[in-house]
Amino acid sequence: MIPSDTRIVIVTPVYEDFEASSRLFKELQAELGDSVYIVAVDDGSVRQPLDTSGLDEAGARGAVLKLRRNVGHQKAIAIGLGYVSTHVHAGQSIVVMDSDGEDLPASIPQLLKSLQPEQVDVVVARRKSRVETLRFKTFYAIYKRLFRVVTGRTISFGNFMAMKSTGVRRLSAMPELSIHVASAVLASKLRIDTCPLDRGPRYAGQSKMNFVGLALHGFKGMMVFAEDVLVRVGIASAIVAILSVLGGMTAVMLKTIGYSTPGWFSVALGILVLMFMQTGVLSLMTLMLTGVVRSGTVTSELDYRDFIEKVLFSAKADTKLEAAS
Repeated sequence: MIPSDTRIVIVTPVYEDFEASSRLFKELQAELGDSVYIVAVDDGSVRQPLDTSGLDEAGARGAVLKLRRNVGHQKAIAIGLGYVSTHVHAGQSIVVMDSDGEDLPASIPQLLKSLQPEQVDVVVARRKSRVETLRFKTFYAIYKRLFRVVTGRTISFGNFMAMKSTGVRRLSAMPELSIHVASAVLASKLRIDTCPLDRGPRYAGQSKMNFVGLALHGFKGMMVFAEDVLVRVGIASAIVAILSVLGGMTAVMLKTIGYSTPGWFSVALGILVLMFMQTGVLSLMTLMLTGVVRSGTVTSELDYRDFIEKVLFSAKADTKLEAAS
């Protein structure tokens, strides 16, 4: 139950990061005071299970959603937003952020200020600066360009965002949300605005996401637009197939009029025929897969209740609930 007098609801996933999340709760309480309600999603932590002690020590109102198992960062956020969507009140703002300190609590007022206009449903943080390695920055730049080529959309933000209550209800009804949060926001057709913000350093420890995990996360972002990706791949394959046919006709014409060296014609024609066959088959496969994706699209929304083992409320939240009752 989210109190009606709450102005800001924070949704943050936590996995084996008790120290960092406890510090985040303190900074959120110091920055936003009693206007904030924190929903922390414990993503099946075993070594450092999350309880309400961090919230109680910070003097913050909030709840800890204990998941039955580890479901991954993106699905944990989707479960948190699903829980919030059923308890949120009109006029409340919802902020999604990581618990490791890279999303700064001091930046939340800037996000909320950009969320005020009536024509804005979601405000996403666009990073002005990153505390990352050169390797990460290089591959991230390549990924953004690849994402734009295969999906036709531009992605330049992550999980740090703020949305209105209407926005969270719409997003929580999208099955794509559990695959990739940022891509689901793009696919939601909500009115999006961007807010340039700096990225902070981690509070403690090291990131648990390795390069393979980051690559998988990136590909999942494209999976949300699987139909568009398949159509674009099919179009590109068809273009190459047509160029192969034109190249083959040109080779035959040059052979006919005698403008070809010995052995050149057979090699060139063989390569072009192989290109045509491969791209032709790929075009047919993408068309078939597009039909499969369209007919097999999941239409049911994620039911967060299936993943939550129990909900723990902070002492301050319990006090408010008792007073309200």
